[in-house]
Amino acid sequence: MQLTRTTPRRRSGAALALGAVLVAAATGLLSPAAAGATPGSAGEAMELVRQAAEQLTVVDEQVHEAQLTVAAQQEAAAAAAQQAAEAQAALSAYEPQLRAIAQSGYTGKTQSRFAAFLTSESATELVQQMTTLDMIAEHTNSVVSEVAAAQAAAQQAQAAADQAAATATAGLEQLEAQQAEVQKQIAGYQADFARLSATEQAAVTTAVAGRSLQAPRDLPMPPGAAGEAIRAALAQVGDPYQHAASGPDAFDCSGLTAYAYAAAGYSLAHSSRAQSQLGTQVSRGELQAGDLVFFYTPISHVGLYIGNGMMVHARTYGSPVAVTSVDQRGFRFGVRLGG
Repeated sequence: MQLTRTTPRRRSGAALALGAVLVAAATGLLSPAAAGATPGSAGEAMELVRQAAEQLTVVDEQVHEAQLTVAAQQEAAAAAAQQAAEAQAALSAYEPQLRAIAQSGYTGKTQSRFAAFLTSESATELVQQMTTLDMIAEHTNSVVSEVAAAQAAAQQAQAAADQAAATATAGLEQLEAQQAEVQKQIAGYQADFARLSATEQAAVTTAVAGRSLQAPRDLPMPPGAAGEAIRAALAQVGDPYQHAASGPDAFDCSGLTAYAYAAAGYSLAHSSRAQSQLGTQVSRGELQAGDLVFFYTPISHVGLYIGNGMMVHARTYGSPVAVTSVDQRGFRFGVRLGG
């Protein structure tokens, strides 16, 4: 599947309806984590913090997916509002014709025929007047029918616009609740992490995201977008990890890969799961520099493979963007973008 430059996409009503369900479902998944037992040792404390870090990657991904859903809902609401406005404009265009009909004093075919009979001076004139009346009546009835159809279309379009707006508003409210909840969980994690010693913090970070490596100075770069993306990502090494950040000075995992490929002129959704559905899936043994690499089930982390068994990624809370081995816990597959 070839990666293409950014282009606007139309989203179907069915997809948006499903998106609303996903937003609601994700809200439930973001409930506060149950308090675990108080750790009895430094080792237990480190393990609890490590587990919390991995759980936060899942929570982050849920928020990213909800953001994409809300954006689609807002796009649909704007399109529906435009359609409603166009339908109302089409209805308003009939107003001059309706006013002309009203001013003409048209009261129906039977009365007009009777008036023609009384005022005609000959049979020929009577036939001519009645033929004209028939044509006027046919035109008037046609206009009235068209107005009725336009009015029904305008009412239907407005109802659809109102429903789309309500769905987008509800989705935004749910997203805001999710974002507030994830911030609570982040604060709790950071407080637990801060209680660990520097050695313990380093051990947790390594367990979650791998040991930091020095990127080779003479690393061969692939041609084209892959090479541009790698250069952009490596330039961010040392920048802090931050939830929902996509640069230029802080990143989360999918924010970094999106930023890197944006530098090459391509647009990726700010979601590791959405990115995992692009391109061609490849195994560990098939990885090439520039491939995206994904972790955990469900997918909740992404990095950029740079070759020689290494990747660059925005790792986890408390740890900056770094180069690490790609061979670490939770590896699922790679994705190759482009042809």
